[in-house]
Amino acid sequence: MTQLIDSHCHLDDPGFAHDTTDALLRRANAAGVCGFVTISTRTSRYGTYVDLAERYKDYNVFFSIGTHPDAADEEEDITVQKLCTIAEHPRCVAIGESGLDYHNSRSSPQTQKTVFLRHIQASQETQLPLVIHARNADEDMIECLKEAMKRRTFPAILHCFSSGKELATLGVDLGCFVSFSGIITFKKSEALRDIASQVPLDRLLIETDAPFLSPEPYRGKINEPARVVHVCETLARVKGLSVQEMAEQTTNTFLRLFSKVKLL
Repeated sequence: MTQLIDSHCHLDDPGFAHDTTDALLRRANAAGVCGFVTISTRTSRYGTYVDLAERYKDYNVFFSIGTHPDAADEEEDITVQKLCTIAEHPRCVAIGESGLDYHNSRSSPQTQKTVFLRHIQASQETQLPLVIHARNADEDMIECLKEAMKRRTFPAILHCFSSGKELATLGVDLGCFVSFSGIITFKKSEALRDIASQVPLDRLLIETDAPFLSPEPYRGKINEPARVVHVCETLARVKGLSVQEMAEQTTNTFLRLFSKVKLL
């Protein structure tokens, strides 16, 4: 089987405290996962992400830099320049995750927008892909993306997609990529699978968002990068492809988008 890449996981998350990073990555390798992007939720933790990416570079671990919308109020003073400076690190391959989350977020919508627009600008300046978090905020997200792309285009991923068809369609029209997580495997995710069926093959990515959102048949348990294979299997069925074909497609798409990644 062609090797897979988990384009979005959180190797620093306390949810993994029961295990070692080495063990997580070894199990993922055994399942065919050959690369990982550990995603930033707080720019202030950049040292942790650098350490993970450098310590586990033999496993092809890379990192992003950014502020999750839940942490926007904590890091309202984050500057575009700081993001761009950290992004110069050779193992920093993306900006984010950042975006809008109106589902019980700890940060105000206005601050989320302010911080998100700075991340957009950092992506525009570095041309590194922006990892976008969008939850219960489709209308505002659509407006932000349309206006930003008018000013200057930038690569972007609608990560862990669980929004509506309008955002997916608009995102694809603007040149964005769409990444699906274990949510797509859930029994009641028919509408999401329908959206995935309409996303062009060359815009699809897969992820775990581990330790969250473990796919079927592990739903409710702590997720881990090895389980990205289940996301791949579901997308393969949706698209009428073999698992190997889907693995090859998503891996090639990842490497095209995350242009700084050089696998060992």
